[in-house]
Amino acid sequence: MRRIAVLLVTLAALTACTESNAGRVPPPASANGQASTPQEAPAPGMRIETVAGGLEHGWDIAFLPDGKALVSQRPGKLALLSSTRPGATVTQVQADFTDVLAVGEGGLMGMVLDPDFATNREFITCQTYKENGVGVDVRLVRWRLAADGSSAQRVNVMLSGLPVARNGRHSGCRPAIAPDGALIVGTGDTARAPISQDRTNLGGKVLRLDVKTGGPAQGNPFSSAQNPNEQRLFTYGHRNVQGVAIRPGSGQIITAEHGPDKNDEINVELAGRNYGWDPAKGGTETSYDEDVPMTDLQRFPDAVPALWESGDRTEAVCAATFLDGPQWGTMNGSLVVTALKGAKLLLFKMDDAGKIQSVSVPPEFDDDWGRLRAARQGPDGALYVTTSNGNDDKLLRVTLG
Repeated sequence: MRRIAVLLVTLAALTACTESNAGRVPPPASANGQASTPQEAPAPGMRIETVAGGLEHGWDIAFLPDGKALVSQRPGKLALLSSTRPGATVTQVQADFTDVLAVGEGGLMGMVLDPDFATNREFITCQTYKENGVGVDVRLVRWRLAADGSSAQRVNVMLSGLPVARNGRHSGCRPAIAPDGALIVGTGDTARAPISQDRTNLGGKVLRLDVKTGGPAQGNPFSSAQNPNEQRLFTYGHRNVQGVAIRPGSGQIITAEHGPDKNDEINVELAGRNYGWDPAKGGTETSYDEDVPMTDLQRFPDAVPALWESGDRTEAVCAATFLDGPQWGTMNGSLVVTALKGAKLLLFKMDDAGKIQSVSVPPEFDDDWGRLRAARQGPDGALYVTTSNGNDDKLLRVTLG
């Protein structure tokens, strides 16, 4: 197991953690009024296979109808994998990513196929955008993949104007397609105090967009607002949403969000609601005050409490997806969340209402692979995860052991 010293420090911090519960996460104390605390649960055995290596900060995964896969890479590269099985070959797709601002947390980030990809071969990326070397915004860009997958041409910029920080901090940006066809996108607040609570700004939000145009999706909670940005909002008051998952069967939108030095969150997104992050303290603070609660229920009594918090630990939760299908046995229906700093995979069992019942960490993913970023379930029912260590990063195929 790599980074033994780091692991020992982490284990020591997990209160009363012994060899018998290695690979498990003690439930954190809840500060948000959740009715009960999720329990620890034994982690299932996982079989991990390396599909391919040689990647660099693989940020997202898209599965093509012909069995191939695309992997976006933060420095501004797009890889085409010949299959999702071990031994797949990796080819870099030729595309113009020279305007990608690859710095800090920004770069070429989330990616999703257009629902009509089988006929139009189009896909959508999130990227930080620069002009003359300076960051301008975060934007959604539509691309068309060549028939042989060797190149991709830009179709248009679907949506621009999402805020960006010069150092790339809190750039977001994870897309997902909802059952009704809407494009759901989690964004970051770029570490600027007033943005999360400003409903005319697209940062620190969950957006619900028309997947073809980037405009507001029908039925959005602020559709009658005069400001077009506000019309695109589904929820607001977020810090840095990097995971978006649609729960099979219910259509619930579940997000994973970075806390400051603690209290990473898992949230269920409710239309039009405030999630309580306000480092501006109602406009009284001009600096980015990260000592405020992730969900400030005193300032915003109607804010939505988190489903789960990491407590005093920083996991740096990232992507989120659901395990769906009988091949997952007792883990069918569980939420999977990757962790960057925590270097682990978190498994959340949820009840029908969406409340988290238990949390576990497969020992095979407790620091053995380093930082984990993307997580998507493939068409074959397996879970696919990318590492994000910056050197020979990998796409992993995960099934029950």
